[in-house]
Amino acid sequence: MAFAETFKALSDPVRRQILELLKLGPLSAGDIASRFDMTGATISYHLKILKQADLIFESKEKNFIYYQLNTSVLEEVILWISALKGGDSNAESK
Repeated sequence: MAFAETFKALSDPVRRQILELLKLGPLSAGDIASRFDMTGATISYHLKILKQADLIFESKEKNFIYYQLNTSVLEEVILWISALKGGDSNAESK
């Protein structure tokens, strides 16, 4: 996994809001765009960055593309950050 792309994607508040929306379930680009006051092209740009970072993936259903959260990448980031923290938290309290 490329952490640089992941952290770049997570650095933007709009992209974090999109991830928050997607944690509730798959949404089309139109559904996502309807919750923001910005152009469809801007939303597409943010979705592209999230896809490049593997934070989301898309699936096609008839004439629609639905975006879903890719939790495996988020789990890898959490594990990496936990490893940075180091050790068992119970061992620190002894």
